[in-house]
Amino acid sequence: MCHQSVGLVQSVIEKSGILTVSITLLREVTERVRPPRALTVDRPLGYPFGEPGNAPLQKRIILAALRLLEKPLSEPLIVKYHEPPDADHESRNP
Repeated sequence: MCHQSVGLVQSVIEKSGILTVSITLLREVTERVRPPRALTVDRPLGYPFGEPGNAPLQKRIILAALRLLEKPLSEPLIVKYHEPPDADHESRNP
């Protein structure tokens, strides 16, 4: 889905009182659109959650995005996803 469209839809949904968060691959586009909350991931286009079958990585990314819902907002929140130090071990031993 288009990064710009998602950010614009997020803003409309938030105005109705429903919290939103998106996961984005293109930080520069996301910064221009300024959605309420977004997690940027450094992954190839089409694979925001990493390679197929890597459930531990996918879970970490989803949980990082959901944690953004806990943060109070005064302006758009755009956060870069960082792998935890022990993540490599978890990915190999799910």
